[in-house]
Amino acid sequence: MRQEIRAGRMAPRDAVAQALAHANSNAGKNVHLALDAEKALSEAEEVPVPFAAEKPLLYGLPVSLKDLFDLQGYHTTCGTRFYAEKNGVARCDSAVAKKLRAQGAVIVGKTNLHPLAYGITGENPDYGDCLQPRDPQRLTGGSSSGAAASVQEGSAVAAIGTDTGGSIRVPAALCGLAGYRASLDVAHAQGLWQGSVHLAESFDTLGWIFRDLRDAPVLAEALFGIHVPKWTGQRVRIASVHAEFMRDCENGVRDVFRNWQDRLREAGAEIVSFDSQFWEEAMEIFAPIQANEAAAIHAPATGGDFSHFESSIAERLRWGASIDLAEMETLRRRHVQFRERMDLLLREYDFLIAPCAPVTKLLAGADNTGSRRQILRYTTPLSLCGSPVVTLPDVSGAGVQLAASLGGDARLLAFAAWLGAS
Repeated sequence: MRQEIRAGRMAPRDAVAQALAHANSNAGKNVHLALDAEKALSEAEEVPVPFAAEKPLLYGLPVSLKDLFDLQGYHTTCGTRFYAEKNGVARCDSAVAKKLRAQGAVIVGKTNLHPLAYGITGENPDYGDCLQPRDPQRLTGGSSSGAAASVQEGSAVAAIGTDTGGSIRVPAALCGLAGYRASLDVAHAQGLWQGSVHLAESFDTLGWIFRDLRDAPVLAEALFGIHVPKWTGQRVRIASVHAEFMRDCENGVRDVFRNWQDRLREAGAEIVSFDSQFWEEAMEIFAPIQANEAAAIHAPATGGDFSHFESSIAERLRWGASIDLAEMETLRRRHVQFRERMDLLLREYDFLIAPCAPVTKLLAGADNTGSRRQILRYTTPLSLCGSPVVTLPDVSGAGVQLAASLGGDARLLAFAAWLGAS
């Protein structure tokens, strides 16, 4: 699509009209919480005016925006009725929306999410659970649920998501898509959180959900200014999570993980299993810090009354607010120690691989209470060290995490794009 638009064979308006024809095609009609087709088409018609001389990276492309980011003329709901009513209409764009527009993108809508971005399933009691457009029996995963659904249905060619504990990686994987979460410090350093709502600043990062690994370099450069060189095919050493750690994985997840390992070996990679036992403590460190920071963020708006939110989220927020300073200091020390151990590991190897989740699907209407801890066991170790991660997709829903050391985004994206082309 990008090539067609840049060559003048497709007008931005036609690209956006094509995307809008697929919007909200899932069973719940709730991929986008806010969408104004006429406004999107009008903006698409205006795109050529400021970019007549030079077409930027996302020129004329329809993208979606997770409803944690301000978009002029819309409420920012954070996936809740509470904030939809409390927050007025945004008077200006968030930093991310401004960046997208500066790159020539057309924002087609604001997407659904797990309430407050505080969940991994995509279930939402206020706006309806986010179901996959291709299969109404499957949840998208979360928290960037509508983001994944918008790409799967074709209402966006790429979608902005956030990732605190796995919120890009997991929905990308479960929906058979690619994903990229940037290194922790990238968005902070560039001020891209302006005009958005955090969940837990120690772990929050931004990124994309998209279809094809070959698109990753363009998307990363457009949003973060990261220049990704061509991969030259040098041999790499990759650390693989140990088989014992994967004891709760479905057979389908194991099969896909082995397939990706085989593919990497065929590409010349050396894969070495590492002792993953220390990953077992990741959730003990991550969950209370996340809950404490989330409670501090949402207490001012709620007056400390978290009952405005879904019961399991309210319970986690109350728990977070109850954690005293001494316990937080202990958790912070453990976080530093865990991060140092991960930094050593990722300095020894070029990349690291692990499943995104031990399951290939989350069923709509099922009791998914235990899924959060089960899935986050796989994703929070990389959240604690702030690593950039690419989701290597599989149509089954068994995506694989490919991670690099903090700040190693360009090399990771170059390798992932090369894999996608091979």
